[in-house]
Amino acid sequence: MLDKKVKELINDQINKEFYSAYLYLDFANYYYDQGLDGFAHWYDVQAQEERDHAMLMRTYLQNNGELVTFEAVAKPDKTYSSLDDPLKFSLEHEQYVTSLINGIYKAASDVNDYRTMQCFDWFVKEQGEEEKNADDLIRKFKLFGADPKGLYALNQELLGRVYAAPSLVL
Repeated sequence: MLDKKVKELINDQINKEFYSAYLYLDFANYYYDQGLDGFAHWYDVQAQEERDHAMLMRTYLQNNGELVTFEAVAKPDKTYSSLDDPLKFSLEHEQYVTSLINGIYKAASDVNDYRTMQCFDWFVKEQGEEEKNADDLIRKFKLFGADPKGLYALNQELLGRVYAAPSLVL
């Protein structure tokens, strides 16, 4: 049986991961509307990853005999005034998620919950990758986004992103 606080934090994170998926789908919608299908595709894949994170956490709670409670998923409230706004919002959001994952890890550590810590080692590493990917995309946009040919090439590159299901064993 999991510590009550650890269980509550993980359950809350499940709902926040679903919000992350909604947020990234909102970014994808914006880019589709702008005619940047590669950027949209990149965020569609990102949304799938976030849904998978929620499902992994759900499975973890269930495998530990815990009930999962879903909350309403909030509507994304971002407004976009430039093509790089979603990119910046994405990095800010991933940094926020990292702080939440770190909070779960710390709570598990505080009660010597090594099983949860071992599971969340994967999420800690994943967040490092998520932040790097978001930062890399901002850097590429800064380099190429102001030039129409560069923006086109970057958009084409992003179309090539392939979804890969997570390989975390619970």
